[in-house]
Amino acid sequence: MSNILERLDKLKAKIQDEDFLKGKGLSNEVNIHIFCYAPEDEMAVRFFTEQLVSDQDVTCNVKEKNLYRIFLKLCEDNRILDKIPRLEKSKGSDFVLNNLQGRIASAKNFVREICKDGFSEGDVLLITGVGEAYPFIRSHDVLNAIQPQDSENIPIVVMYPGTFNGHEVKLFNKLESQGYYRAFNAIGTEEKL
Repeated sequence: MSNILERLDKLKAKIQDEDFLKGKGLSNEVNIHIFCYAPEDEMAVRFFTEQLVSDQDVTCNVKEKNLYRIFLKLCEDNRILDKIPRLEKSKGSDFVLNNLQGRIASAKNFVREICKDGFSEGDVLLITGVGEAYPFIRSHDVLNAIQPQDSENIPIVVMYPGTFNGHEVKLFNKLESQGYYRAFNAIGTEEKL
């Protein structure tokens, strides 16, 4: 547990760094960073995130967007949230998943919710709820869709329960790797997650 706490402290310091906020040293790449952690450290990461968002001493403006909460909001907006359990019982999980993915739970809809309030210089977008929102949305789909929207090039940090080797993300360290090469590891790991 101490390793995750040390890494979270390093992340807190990093997101306040002026070079990080301005995307310096990225060679014109997008300012997207993935903070990988072992899935069993989820509660420590959630606590850290809550503290970070409410911390008045942080020198940047952390805007947290939780993918699972966005998913629930999209379902509420489409008046289907209360219908999902009944549909799943009568038609099965695959039916529900197939009907939600792409229509309501599309990357485009998630990005619209993420970006609706806009961003300013000094903001850091913190994407959480990656594991909770699976299988309805995958973080690499959101990241691919958000890039054209990210006109201010604010830094984006994805709190990711799994691994990222610089080319592929692997949710929960178990699911099939998904190619995503445009991000950077936020804080390296000294040991395998």
